Amino acid sequence: MLQLYNTLTQKVEPFTPLDPKVVTVYCCGPTVYDFATIANFRTYSMTDFLVRTLRYIGYQTKYVMNITDVGHMTSDSDTGEDKMEKGAHREGKTAWDVARFYTDAFLSDSKKLHLLEPDVRPKPTEHIKEQIHMVHMLLEKGFAYKISDGIYFDTSRFPSYGALTSQRKEEMKAGARVEINPQKRNPTDFALWKFSPPPAGGKKRDMEWDSPWGKGFPGWHIECSSLSSKYLGKQIDIHTGGADLIPIHHTNEIAQSEAAYGVHPFVRYWVHGQFMLVDGGKMSKSKHNFYTVSDLENKGFDPLALRYFYCSAHYRTFLNFTFTALTASQNALRDLRLMVGGWRESNRTQVSLEKIEKIDGFRKRFTQAVENDLNIPGALSIVWEMAKSNIPSPDKYDLIIDFDQVLGLKLSDSQKTENREQKTPEEITFLINKRDNLRKEKKYEEADDIRKQIELKLSGYIVEDTAKGTVLKKK
Repeated sequence: MLQLYNTLTQKVEPFTPLDPKVVTVYCCGPTVYDFATIANFRTYSMTDFLVRTLRYIGYQTKYVMNITDVGHMTSDSDTGEDKMEKGAHREGKTAWDVARFYTDAFLSDSKKLHLLEPDVRPKPTEHIKEQIHMVHMLLEKGFAYKISDGIYFDTSRFPSYGALTSQRKEEMKAGARVEINPQKRNPTDFALWKFSPPPAGGKKRDMEWDSPWGKGFPGWHIECSSLSSKYLGKQIDIHTGGADLIPIHHTNEIAQSEAAYGVHPFVRYWVHGQFMLVDGGKMSKSKHNFYTVSDLENKGFDPLALRYFYCSAHYRTFLNFTFTALTASQNALRDLRLMVGGWRESNRTQVSLEKIEKIDGFRKRFTQAVENDLNIPGALSIVWEMAKSNIPSPDKYDLIIDFDQVLGLKLSDSQKTENREQKTPEEITFLINKRDNLRKEKKYEEADDIRKQIELKLSGYIVEDTAKGTVLKKK
Protein backbone atom coordinates (compact mmCIF):
# COMPACT_ATOMS: atom_id res chain seq x y z
CA MET A 1 0.00 0.00 0.00
CA LEU A 2 1.18 3.49 -0.83
CA GLN A 3 2.31 5.51 2.20
CA LEU A 4 2.68 9.30 2.03
CA TYR A 5 3.89 11.92 4.48
CA ASN A 6 0.96 14.27 5.09
CA THR A 7 2.07 17.79 6.04
CA LEU A 8 -1.28 18.39 7.74
CA THR A 9 -0.89 15.51 10.21
CA GLN A 10 2.93 15.51 10.17
CA LYS A 11 3.16 11.76 9.76
CA VAL A 12 3.40 9.08 7.11
CA GLU A 13 -0.06 7.67 6.44
CA PRO A 14 -1.56 4.90 4.28
CA PHE A 15 -3.06 6.44 1.16
CA THR A 16 -6.74 5.80 0.46
CA PRO A 17 -8.47 7.90 -2.23
CA LEU A 18 -11.97 9.33 -1.96
CA ASP A 19 -12.92 7.45 -5.11
CA PRO A 20 -11.18 4.07 -5.56
CA LYS A 21 -11.52 4.50 -9.33
CA VAL A 22 -9.60 7.77 -9.70
CA VAL A 23 -7.12 9.81 -7.61
CA THR A 24 -7.36 13.61 -7.83
CA VAL A 25 -4.04 15.51 -7.75
CA TYR A 26 -3.48 19.28 -7.84
CA CYS A 27 -0.07 20.91 -8.17
CA CYS A 28 0.62 24.64 -7.80
CA GLY A 29 2.25 25.53 -11.10
CA PRO A 30 4.66 28.31 -12.04
CA THR A 31 4.15 32.05 -11.92
CA VAL A 32 5.12 32.85 -15.50
CA TYR A 33 6.88 36.20 -15.06
CA ASP A 34 10.35 34.64 -15.52
CA PHE A 35 12.03 31.32 -16.29
CA ALA A 36 11.38 28.46 -13.87
CA THR A 37 14.56 27.47 -12.02
CA ILE A 38 15.89 23.96 -11.50
CA ALA A 39 14.76 24.37 -7.86
CA ASN A 40 11.20 24.95 -9.10
CA PHE A 41 11.49 21.90 -11.33
CA ARG A 42 12.48 19.76 -8.38
CA THR A 43 8.95 20.29 -7.02
CA TYR A 44 7.33 19.60 -10.39
CA SER A 45 9.47 16.46 -10.79
CA MET A 46 8.40 15.29 -7.31
CA THR A 47 4.77 15.62 -8.40
CA ASP A 48 5.64 13.79 -11.62
CA PHE A 49 7.18 10.89 -9.66
CA LEU A 50 4.05 10.80 -7.48
CA VAL A 51 1.61 10.68 -10.41
CA ARG A 52 3.75 8.08 -12.18
CA THR A 53 3.84 5.97 -8.98
CA LEU A 54 0.06 6.17 -8.59
CA ARG A 55 -0.38 4.96 -12.15
CA TYR A 56 2.35 2.31 -11.76
CA ILE A 57 0.58 0.69 -8.80
CA GLY A 58 -2.75 0.67 -10.61
CA TYR A 59 -4.59 3.92 -9.87
CA GLN A 60 -6.19 6.12 -12.51
CA THR A 61 -5.45 9.78 -11.88
CA LYS A 62 -6.90 13.16 -12.72
CA TYR A 63 -3.98 15.57 -12.54
CA VAL A 64 -4.27 19.36 -12.67
CA MET A 65 -1.43 21.92 -12.63
CA ASN A 66 -2.29 25.60 -12.97
CA ILE A 67 -0.30 28.34 -14.69
CA THR A 68 -0.29 31.49 -12.50
CA ASP A 69 -0.50 34.37 -14.96
CA VAL A 70 -1.92 37.15 -12.72
CA GLY A 71 -2.28 38.19 -9.07
CA HIS A 72 0.92 36.84 -7.48
CA MET A 73 2.38 39.87 -5.71
CA THR A 74 6.12 40.33 -5.11
CA SER A 75 5.34 39.79 -1.43
CA ASP A 76 3.33 36.64 -0.72
CA SER A 77 1.34 38.74 1.81
CA ASP A 78 -0.44 40.76 -0.92
CA THR A 79 1.89 43.77 -0.94
CA GLY A 80 4.22 45.07 -3.62
CA GLU A 81 3.72 44.75 -7.34
CA ASP A 82 2.01 42.00 -9.32
CA LYS A 83 4.86 39.80 -10.60
CA MET A 84 3.37 39.76 -14.09
CA GLU A 85 3.27 43.55 -14.25
CA LYS A 86 6.80 43.67 -12.86
CA GLY A 87 7.96 41.31 -15.62
CA ALA A 88 6.27 43.52 -18.19
CA HIS A 89 8.07 46.64 -16.90
CA ARG A 90 11.38 44.79 -16.85
CA GLU A 91 11.14 43.64 -20.46
CA GLY A 92 9.21 46.49 -22.03
CA LYS A 93 6.35 44.18 -23.05
CA THR A 94 2.75 43.73 -22.03
CA ALA A 95 1.96 41.40 -19.13
CA TRP A 96 0.11 39.21 -21.64
CA ASP A 97 3.22 38.88 -23.83
CA VAL A 98 5.37 38.06 -20.79
CA ALA A 99 2.91 35.38 -19.68
CA ARG A 100 2.84 33.74 -23.12
CA PHE A 101 6.62 33.75 -23.48
CA TYR A 102 7.41 32.23 -20.09
CA THR A 103 4.53 29.77 -20.30
CA ASP A 104 6.00 28.45 -23.57
CA ALA A 105 9.46 28.30 -21.94
CA PHE A 106 8.07 26.35 -18.99
CA LEU A 107 6.28 23.86 -21.23
CA SER A 108 9.44 23.40 -23.30
CA ASP A 109 11.57 22.74 -20.21
CA SER A 110 8.91 20.37 -18.83
CA LYS A 111 9.10 18.34 -22.03
CA LYS A 112 12.92 18.20 -21.84
CA LEU A 113 12.62 16.82 -18.29
CA HIS A 114 10.03 14.29 -19.51
CA LEU A 115 7.33 15.51 -17.13
CA LEU A 116 3.89 14.04 -17.67
CA GLU A 117 1.36 16.35 -19.27
CA PRO A 118 -1.39 17.19 -16.72
CA ASP A 119 -4.96 16.48 -17.69
CA VAL A 120 -5.69 20.21 -17.37
CA ARG A 121 -3.43 23.31 -17.20
CA PRO A 122 -5.89 26.07 -16.26
CA LYS A 123 -4.95 29.75 -16.18
CA PRO A 124 -6.55 32.25 -13.77
CA THR A 125 -6.94 34.82 -16.57
CA GLU A 126 -9.27 32.35 -18.31
CA HIS A 127 -11.37 31.72 -15.18
CA ILE A 128 -12.19 35.17 -13.82
CA LYS A 129 -15.91 34.35 -13.58
CA GLU A 130 -15.25 31.37 -11.30
CA GLN A 131 -12.99 33.39 -9.01
CA ILE A 132 -15.48 36.26 -8.70
CA HIS A 133 -18.18 33.70 -7.84
CA MET A 134 -16.06 32.23 -5.03
CA VAL A 135 -15.29 35.68 -3.59
CA HIS A 136 -19.03 36.44 -3.68
CA MET A 137 -19.74 33.20 -1.73
CA LEU A 138 -17.23 34.15 0.97
CA LEU A 139 -18.74 37.64 1.31
CA GLU A 140 -22.25 36.20 1.58
CA LYS A 141 -21.16 33.76 4.30
CA GLY A 142 -19.48 36.50 6.31
CA PHE A 143 -15.90 35.28 5.79
CA ALA A 144 -14.80 38.33 3.78
CA TYR A 145 -14.97 42.12 3.91
CA LYS A 146 -14.19 45.10 1.72
CA ILE A 147 -11.56 47.79 2.36
CA SER A 148 -10.02 50.48 0.16
CA ASP A 149 -7.64 48.24 -1.81
CA GLY A 150 -9.70 45.07 -2.15
CA ILE A 151 -11.78 42.24 -0.70
CA TYR A 152 -10.09 40.37 2.15
CA PHE A 153 -10.63 37.05 3.94
CA ASP A 154 -11.29 37.46 7.67
CA THR A 155 -9.03 34.83 9.30
CA SER A 156 -10.61 35.44 12.73
CA ARG A 157 -13.76 33.74 11.37
CA PHE A 158 -11.82 30.54 10.62
CA PRO A 159 -10.75 28.97 13.97
CA SER A 160 -8.40 26.37 12.49
CA TYR A 161 -6.45 28.92 10.42
CA GLY A 162 -2.76 27.94 10.36
CA ALA A 163 -3.27 24.22 11.08
CA LEU A 164 -1.02 23.30 8.15
CA THR A 165 1.91 25.10 9.81
CA SER A 166 1.21 23.69 13.29
CA GLN A 167 1.26 27.27 14.60
CA ARG A 168 -1.28 28.89 16.87
CA LYS A 169 -2.95 31.99 15.41
CA GLU A 170 -1.14 34.16 17.97
CA GLU A 171 2.21 32.85 16.71
CA MET A 172 1.22 33.54 13.10
CA LYS A 173 0.21 37.11 14.01
CA ALA A 174 3.53 37.64 15.75
CA GLY A 175 5.36 36.40 12.67
CA ALA A 176 3.27 38.36 10.18
CA ARG A 177 5.07 40.80 7.91
CA VAL A 178 5.34 44.41 9.03
CA GLU A 179 3.87 45.70 5.74
CA ILE A 180 0.31 45.67 7.09
CA ASN A 181 -2.59 47.62 5.67
CA PRO A 182 -4.05 49.37 8.76
CA GLN A 183 -7.56 48.76 7.42
CA LYS A 184 -7.15 44.99 7.70
CA ARG A 185 -9.00 43.47 10.64
CA ASN A 186 -6.23 40.98 11.39
CA PRO A 187 -2.54 40.83 10.36
CA THR A 188 -3.09 37.40 8.77
CA ASP A 189 -6.07 38.46 6.61
CA PHE A 190 -5.35 38.04 2.90
CA ALA A 191 -6.64 39.43 -0.38
CA LEU A 192 -9.29 37.64 -2.40
CA TRP A 193 -9.70 40.43 -4.96
CA LYS A 194 -7.40 43.43 -5.39
CA PHE A 195 -8.62 46.75 -6.81
CA SER A 196 -6.54 48.22 -9.62
CA PRO A 197 -4.31 51.03 -8.35
CA PRO A 198 -4.54 54.48 -9.99
CA PRO A 199 -2.71 54.56 -13.35
CA ALA A 200 1.01 55.28 -12.90
CA GLY A 201 2.13 57.97 -15.34
CA GLY A 202 -1.15 57.64 -17.18
CA LYS A 203 -0.63 53.88 -17.78
CA LYS A 204 -3.17 51.44 -16.33
CA ARG A 205 -2.62 47.75 -15.57
CA ASP A 206 -2.48 45.34 -18.49
CA MET A 207 -4.53 42.76 -16.60
CA GLU A 208 -7.73 43.92 -14.91
CA TRP A 209 -11.40 42.99 -14.98
CA ASP A 210 -14.75 44.36 -13.89
CA SER A 211 -16.26 42.89 -10.74
CA PRO A 212 -19.28 43.68 -8.51
CA TRP A 213 -16.88 45.53 -6.17
CA GLY A 214 -14.79 47.45 -8.67
CA LYS A 215 -12.21 46.96 -11.42
CA GLY A 216 -9.29 44.81 -10.36
CA PHE A 217 -7.78 41.32 -10.42
CA PRO A 218 -7.94 38.11 -8.36
CA GLY A 219 -5.67 37.35 -5.42
CA TRP A 220 -3.10 34.60 -5.87
CA HIS A 221 -4.68 32.22 -3.33
CA ILE A 222 -8.26 32.35 -4.65
CA GLU A 223 -6.96 31.22 -8.05
CA CYS A 224 -5.88 27.76 -6.90
CA SER A 225 -9.00 27.17 -4.78
CA SER A 226 -11.39 28.07 -7.60
CA LEU A 227 -9.44 26.13 -10.24
CA SER A 228 -9.05 22.98 -8.15
CA SER A 229 -12.75 22.94 -7.26
CA LYS A 230 -13.76 23.46 -10.90
CA TYR A 231 -11.68 20.60 -12.28
CA LEU A 232 -11.32 18.20 -9.33
CA GLY A 233 -14.26 18.89 -7.03
CA LYS A 234 -14.68 20.60 -3.67
CA GLN A 235 -12.53 18.00 -1.90
CA ILE A 236 -9.38 16.51 -3.45
CA ASP A 237 -7.05 13.65 -2.60
CA ILE A 238 -3.56 15.14 -3.00
CA HIS A 239 -2.21 18.68 -3.26
CA THR A 240 1.50 19.16 -3.94
CA GLY A 241 3.90 22.08 -3.94
CA GLY A 242 7.14 23.38 -2.52
CA ALA A 243 7.71 23.72 1.24
CA ASP A 244 7.81 27.51 0.82
CA LEU A 245 4.06 27.50 0.01
CA ILE A 246 3.02 25.98 3.37
CA PRO A 247 2.80 29.03 5.68
CA ILE A 248 0.88 31.41 3.41
CA HIS A 249 -0.40 30.16 0.07
CA HIS A 250 -1.54 26.68 1.08
CA THR A 251 -2.70 27.85 4.49
CA ASN A 252 -4.90 30.44 2.75
CA GLU A 253 -6.19 27.91 0.22
CA ILE A 254 -7.44 25.73 3.06
CA ALA A 255 -9.20 28.62 4.80
CA GLN A 256 -11.07 29.98 1.79
CA SER A 257 -11.97 26.56 0.30
CA GLU A 258 -13.31 25.09 3.53
CA ALA A 259 -15.15 28.34 4.37
CA ALA A 260 -16.73 28.59 0.92
CA TYR A 261 -17.73 24.95 0.43
CA GLY A 262 -18.15 23.70 4.00
CA VAL A 263 -15.89 20.69 3.38
CA HIS A 264 -13.25 19.40 5.78
CA PRO A 265 -10.59 18.64 4.95
CA PHE A 266 -10.35 20.46 1.62
CA VAL A 267 -7.24 18.37 0.84
CA ARG A 268 -6.78 14.92 2.35
CA TYR A 269 -3.02 14.61 1.75
CA TRP A 270 -0.65 17.58 1.50
CA VAL A 271 2.68 16.57 -0.08
CA HIS A 272 5.49 19.14 -0.04
CA GLY A 273 8.97 19.03 -1.56
CA GLN A 274 11.94 20.43 0.33
CA PHE A 275 14.18 23.24 -0.92
CA MET A 276 17.05 22.80 -3.32
CA LEU A 277 20.34 24.33 -2.21
CA VAL A 278 23.19 25.60 -4.37
CA ASP A 279 26.66 25.27 -2.87
CA GLY A 280 25.00 24.91 0.56
CA GLY A 281 22.64 27.94 0.37
CA LYS A 282 18.98 28.19 -0.70
CA MET A 283 18.57 28.61 -4.45
CA SER A 284 16.21 31.47 -5.27
CA LYS A 285 15.61 34.20 -7.81
CA SER A 286 15.82 36.87 -5.12
CA LYS A 287 19.39 35.77 -4.31
CA HIS A 288 20.34 35.60 -8.01
CA ASN A 289 22.00 32.21 -7.43
CA PHE A 290 19.73 30.10 -9.59
CA TYR A 291 20.09 28.05 -12.77
CA THR A 292 17.58 27.19 -15.47
CA VAL A 293 17.35 24.08 -17.63
CA SER A 294 18.76 26.10 -20.54
CA ASP A 295 21.72 27.21 -18.41
CA LEU A 296 22.63 23.56 -17.86
CA GLU A 297 22.14 22.68 -21.51
CA ASN A 298 24.50 25.50 -22.48
CA LYS A 299 27.11 23.90 -20.23
CA GLY A 300 26.74 20.58 -22.05
CA PHE A 301 24.36 18.75 -19.70
CA ASP A 302 21.45 16.56 -20.77
CA PRO A 303 18.22 17.73 -19.02
CA LEU A 304 17.53 14.10 -18.13
CA ALA A 305 20.79 14.11 -16.14
CA LEU A 306 19.06 16.74 -13.97
CA ARG A 307 16.05 14.42 -13.61
CA TYR A 308 18.46 11.65 -12.56
CA PHE A 309 19.99 14.09 -10.06
CA TYR A 310 16.54 14.71 -8.56
CA CYS A 311 16.29 10.94 -8.04
CA SER A 312 19.37 11.01 -5.80
CA ALA A 313 17.65 12.51 -2.73
CA HIS A 314 14.30 11.95 -1.03
CA TYR A 315 11.82 14.71 -1.84
CA ARG A 316 11.52 15.71 1.84
CA THR A 317 15.27 16.30 2.27
CA PHE A 318 17.38 19.22 1.12
CA LEU A 319 19.19 18.60 -2.16
CA ASN A 320 22.47 20.45 -2.66
CA PHE A 321 23.23 21.29 -6.28
CA THR A 322 26.82 21.37 -7.53
CA PHE A 323 28.18 20.86 -11.02
CA THR A 324 30.31 18.00 -9.69
CA ALA A 325 27.16 16.22 -8.51
CA LEU A 326 25.37 16.91 -11.80
CA THR A 327 28.36 15.59 -13.75
CA ALA A 328 28.24 12.39 -11.69
CA SER A 329 24.51 12.05 -12.49
CA GLN A 330 25.18 12.57 -16.20
CA ASN A 331 27.89 9.91 -16.15
CA ALA A 332 25.66 7.45 -14.28
CA LEU A 333 22.78 8.03 -16.69
CA ARG A 334 25.10 7.56 -19.68
CA ASP A 335 26.41 4.28 -18.26
CA LEU A 336 22.88 3.06 -17.54
CA ARG A 337 21.76 3.92 -21.07
CA LEU A 338 24.66 1.95 -22.55
CA MET A 339 23.80 -1.09 -20.42
CA VAL A 340 20.10 -0.86 -21.34
CA GLY A 341 21.00 -0.65 -25.03
CA GLY A 342 23.11 -3.79 -24.69
CA TRP A 343 20.38 -5.66 -22.84
CA ARG A 344 17.86 -4.82 -25.54
CA GLU A 345 20.03 -6.41 -28.23
CA SER A 346 20.64 -9.64 -26.28
CA ASN A 347 18.95 -12.92 -27.20
CA ARG A 348 16.52 -14.42 -24.70
CA THR A 349 17.47 -17.74 -23.09
CA GLN A 350 15.70 -20.13 -20.75
CA VAL A 351 15.60 -18.77 -17.21
CA SER A 352 16.21 -20.91 -14.13
CA LEU A 353 13.75 -20.98 -11.22
CA GLU A 354 16.36 -19.22 -9.07
CA LYS A 355 16.61 -16.33 -11.54
CA ILE A 356 12.83 -16.10 -11.88
CA GLU A 357 12.68 -15.60 -8.12
CA LYS A 358 15.36 -12.90 -8.39
CA ILE A 359 13.43 -11.10 -11.13
CA ASP A 360 10.24 -11.17 -9.06
CA GLY A 361 12.22 -10.03 -6.02
CA PHE A 362 13.63 -6.97 -7.80
CA ARG A 363 10.16 -5.97 -9.03
CA LYS A 364 8.65 -6.40 -5.56
CA ARG A 365 11.42 -4.40 -3.84
CA PHE A 366 11.21 -1.59 -6.40
CA THR A 367 7.45 -1.32 -5.85
CA GLN A 368 7.91 -1.35 -2.08
CA ALA A 369 10.46 1.48 -2.34
CA VAL A 370 8.25 3.81 -4.36
CA GLU A 371 5.25 2.97 -2.18
CA ASN A 372 7.29 3.94 0.89
CA ASP A 373 6.66 7.70 0.71
CA LEU A 374 8.17 7.94 -2.78
CA ASN A 375 11.58 6.57 -1.86
CA ILE A 376 12.98 7.23 -5.32
CA PRO A 377 16.67 7.07 -4.19
CA GLY A 378 15.97 3.62 -2.74
CA ALA A 379 14.27 2.56 -5.97
CA LEU A 380 17.26 3.79 -7.98
CA SER A 381 19.66 1.75 -5.84
CA ILE A 382 17.57 -1.35 -6.61
CA VAL A 383 17.89 -0.52 -10.33
CA TRP A 384 21.69 -0.59 -10.05
CA GLU A 385 21.64 -3.77 -7.96
CA MET A 386 19.53 -5.40 -10.66
CA ALA A 387 21.83 -4.08 -13.40
CA LYS A 388 24.87 -5.75 -11.78
CA SER A 389 23.07 -9.03 -11.03
CA ASN A 390 23.37 -12.29 -12.98
CA ILE A 391 19.81 -12.41 -14.30
CA PRO A 392 19.61 -12.63 -18.12
CA SER A 393 20.00 -9.40 -20.07
CA PRO A 394 16.57 -9.57 -21.77
CA ASP A 395 14.96 -9.82 -18.33
CA LYS A 396 17.03 -6.89 -17.12
CA TYR A 397 15.71 -4.93 -20.08
CA ASP A 398 12.08 -5.86 -19.31
CA LEU A 399 12.56 -4.83 -15.67
CA ILE A 400 14.24 -1.50 -16.40
CA ILE A 401 11.53 -0.51 -18.89
CA ASP A 402 8.94 -1.42 -16.27
CA PHE A 403 10.76 0.62 -13.60
CA ASP A 404 11.17 3.54 -15.98
CA GLN A 405 7.42 4.06 -15.87
CA VAL A 406 8.21 5.71 -12.51
CA LEU A 407 11.72 7.04 -13.11
CA GLY A 408 10.83 8.67 -16.43
CA LEU A 409 14.40 8.61 -17.79
CA LYS A 410 13.34 7.55 -21.31
CA LEU A 411 15.50 4.43 -21.08
CA SER A 412 13.58 2.71 -23.88
CA ASP A 413 15.41 5.13 -26.23
CA SER A 414 18.81 3.80 -25.12
CA GLN A 415 21.18 2.41 -27.73
CA LYS A 416 24.06 -0.03 -27.27
CA THR A 417 26.45 2.50 -28.76
CA GLU A 418 25.59 6.15 -28.59
CA ASN A 419 25.56 7.23 -32.24
CA ARG A 420 24.58 10.80 -31.54
CA GLU A 421 27.38 13.15 -30.56
CA GLN A 422 27.55 13.77 -26.82
CA LYS A 423 28.30 17.25 -25.60
CA THR A 424 31.28 17.48 -23.28
CA PRO A 425 30.52 19.57 -20.17
CA GLU A 426 32.02 23.05 -20.33
CA GLU A 427 34.17 22.42 -17.25
CA ILE A 428 35.75 19.31 -18.84
CA THR A 429 36.34 21.10 -22.15
CA PHE A 430 38.20 23.82 -20.26
CA LEU A 431 40.41 21.23 -18.52
CA ILE A 432 41.15 19.42 -21.79
CA ASN A 433 42.24 22.66 -23.46
CA LYS A 434 44.33 23.60 -20.44
CA ARG A 435 46.04 20.20 -20.51
CA ASP A 436 46.83 20.45 -24.22
CA ASN A 437 48.44 23.84 -23.66
CA LEU A 438 50.52 22.51 -20.77
CA ARG A 439 51.77 19.63 -22.90
CA LYS A 440 52.74 22.04 -25.68
CA GLU A 441 54.76 23.94 -23.07
CA LYS A 442 56.32 20.59 -21.98
CA LYS A 443 54.85 20.96 -18.49
CA TYR A 444 54.07 17.26 -18.31
CA GLU A 445 53.73 16.97 -14.54
CA GLU A 446 51.09 19.70 -14.42
CA ALA A 447 49.37 18.17 -17.45
CA ASP A 448 49.22 14.82 -15.65
CA ASP A 449 47.54 16.49 -12.66
CA ILE A 450 44.87 17.80 -15.06
CA ARG A 451 44.45 14.28 -16.46
CA LYS A 452 43.73 12.97 -12.96
CA GLN A 453 41.17 15.73 -12.38
CA ILE A 454 39.34 14.86 -15.63
CA GLU A 455 39.26 11.13 -14.91
CA LEU A 456 38.01 11.80 -11.37
CA LYS A 457 35.16 13.97 -12.68
CA LEU A 458 34.28 11.57 -15.53
CA SER A 459 34.24 8.14 -13.91
CA GLY A 460 34.31 5.36 -16.47
CA TYR A 461 36.50 7.34 -18.89
CA ILE A 462 40.25 7.64 -19.39
CA VAL A 463 42.32 10.39 -20.98
CA GLU A 464 44.49 9.46 -23.96
CA ASP A 465 46.99 11.50 -25.98
CA THR A 466 46.71 11.50 -29.74
CA ALA A 467 48.24 13.44 -32.60
CA LYS A 468 45.14 15.66 -32.45
CA GLY A 469 45.47 16.26 -28.70
CA THR A 470 43.64 14.98 -25.63
CA VAL A 471 40.70 12.59 -26.22
CA LEU A 472 38.32 10.82 -23.85
CA LYS A 473 37.83 7.08 -24.17
CA LYS A 474 35.56 4.73 -22.24
CA LYS A 475 37.43 2.24 -20.04
